[in-house]
Amino acid sequence: MASNATWRSPYRLQEAGLVLVILLLAALLTFGGGSVTVGGREVNNFLRVDNVVPNVATTMSWIAIMAVGATVAIAGGGIDISVGSVFGLAALGTAAVLQRFDEQASGWLVVPAAAAVALGIGLLCGLLNGAIVVGLRMHPFIVTLGTLSIFRGIALISVRTKSLPSGDHSLPLAFTSRFVSWQLVVERAGATPLLIQPVPMLMMLAWVLAAWVFLSHMVAGRQVYAVGGNEEAARFSGIAINRVKLRMYALSGLSAGLAGLVSTGFYGSANTATGEGYELMVIAAAVVGGASLTGGRGTALGALLGALVIKLIDNGTYILKQVNLGFTTLPVSKEYSKIIIGVAIILAVAIDRFSEYVQSRRLAMGARQKQ
Repeated sequence: MASNATWRSPYRLQEAGLVLVILLLAALLTFGGGSVTVGGREVNNFLRVDNVVPNVATTMSWIAIMAVGATVAIAGGGIDISVGSVFGLAALGTAAVLQRFDEQASGWLVVPAAAAVALGIGLLCGLLNGAIVVGLRMHPFIVTLGTLSIFRGIALISVRTKSLPSGDHSLPLAFTSRFVSWQLVVERAGATPLLIQPVPMLMMLAWVLAAWVFLSHMVAGRQVYAVGGNEEAARFSGIAINRVKLRMYALSGLSAGLAGLVSTGFYGSANTATGEGYELMVIAAAVVGGASLTGGRGTALGALLGALVIKLIDNGTYILKQVNLGFTTLPVSKEYSKIIIGVAIILAVAIDRFSEYVQSRRLAMGARQKQ
């Protein structure tokens, strides 16, 4: 029990730090975001429910789902930067199949078909990544960099119209407006009704919960940490290294497939540019969430919190038109989010390396004192 508590405490501290960062970001956006007129009264530009729910909580859903899969890969000592292309390919595959159904088709047919296609594409792409990494003993960064381009190319040559559904086709309502993009209407006195689309958020939370159970309470999940922490020691302990690596890339691909399913249902369409550039946001969410690029660390909750941080930054660059530094005013636009996210990745890795250095120094000092 003591060792288990020791293992958990660094993660709790890290996650508490992320919550603090989120609160600080929220405070910055609250006091610096300005205000808008809603229903004849001034309302904070960030704290509006019709901003926080649709523009942050809902649209972070597919980023958080993919970040969970990326966290599993990183915790196992690997990395998967093909997730954006897998996401796009799964979204297009789902739209291509569903546009063949009648618009009023039964949900009992449509939803299983969509799940089979999206999750199947994600799983196959993940297994291909894992098979190349394991079979050819290639570095996962190089492998997934190559498959990132391959999967995107397959999407481009497969969809001549560049967007699906094409022509006069449309996706079945049982999958879009009656399921993934179903709206909960909340009446508000003196203001327009609030439209909440809760299904993407619920699917995100269910995936995070499933990943938490896998990583924290299942032997297969603990093996991921063992392989990422010290592959040689894990091999000598009798762990099937190749099987673990295949499993973690399969889960990363499966996460991207599920994210593609959610995105297609939410928007009711997909195109050949779907998911482009998402690699940056997903890896950033995983790393900011505490996944160590040296392997052996990372949690599902951390991935969720990391995705929230990234989405707050993305939303904040839209909310904050300018930042007053006292001596000068710095204009802010949507394009600044990529710079800030890049800086966040570097800072997260730098802090991780510094904490490893401090821990190694403490262990060395403890060993000397015992001598």
